[in-house]
Amino acid sequence: MARSIALLALVVRDYDEAITFFTEALRFTVVEDTPLGAGKRWVVVSPGEDRGAALLLARAATPEQAAHAGNQTGGRVFLFLHTDDFWGDYHAMQARGVRFAEPPRAEPYGRVVVFFDLYGNKWDLVQPRDLTAPPALSF
Repeated sequence: MARSIALLALVVRDYDEAITFFTEALRFTVVEDTPLGAGKRWVVVSPGEDRGAALLLARAATPEQAAHAGNQTGGRVFLFLHTDDFWGDYHAMQARGVRFAEPPRAEPYGRVVVFFDLYGNKWDLVQPRDLTAPPALSF
């Protein structure tokens, strides 16, 4: 049996502002945007290439849900965006106003930088180290 995690729900305040952030600042693609009635929509965005999970942008429906937008994990890194072009993505995100928590750094698992989405959730942008290559002295 083949199984995978397909979608992660991300609580957002507004569909359109979230779509704008993900498609412009992070260069994601809208996979689906289907009206469900009463102002509710099924909005899915993806980093592309059908690899890994996509995000379901779930507009907060109650004040309690809205209070969690931007803090879905209690301040810890929430999502990990893998890339094969760390510096290209990092500089594109910088140019589009994405906020970073720290400078990029080298870790045993690869190159990484922590950034914030438009609501304040923490993400890691990661270029995993090629485990078949000898360890690099620096990135």
